[in-house]
Amino acid sequence: MAAIKRLLPSFNRVLVEKIVQPKKSAGGILLPETSKQLNSGKVVAVGPGERDRDGKLIPVALKEGDHVLLPEYGGLEVKLAPEKEYLLFRENDILGTLSD
Repeated sequence: MAAIKRLLPSFNRVLVEKIVQPKKSAGGILLPETSKQLNSGKVVAVGPGERDRDGKLIPVALKEGDHVLLPEYGGLEVKLAPEKEYLLFRENDILGTLSD
């Protein structure tokens, strides 16, 4: 197995591992791709934040391990591991945080 690369985002960027919905149910039934499911992901890495006009650091509000709601389009696709899908977003592009 190949080693997984580690990416530390710059500024207010957030690296998200997209949660891919299963294509089959537990019983083996194929699920249609048009079924409405949340476009969500898990935060893997967070940048230090952005600086304001006075030079003060504004930290990113998200932290590693948060489950977030992603926009349908956008984000930069990053290949770190062959079997997982990673996307790089700006903090303000993420729609919200999901909680249990």
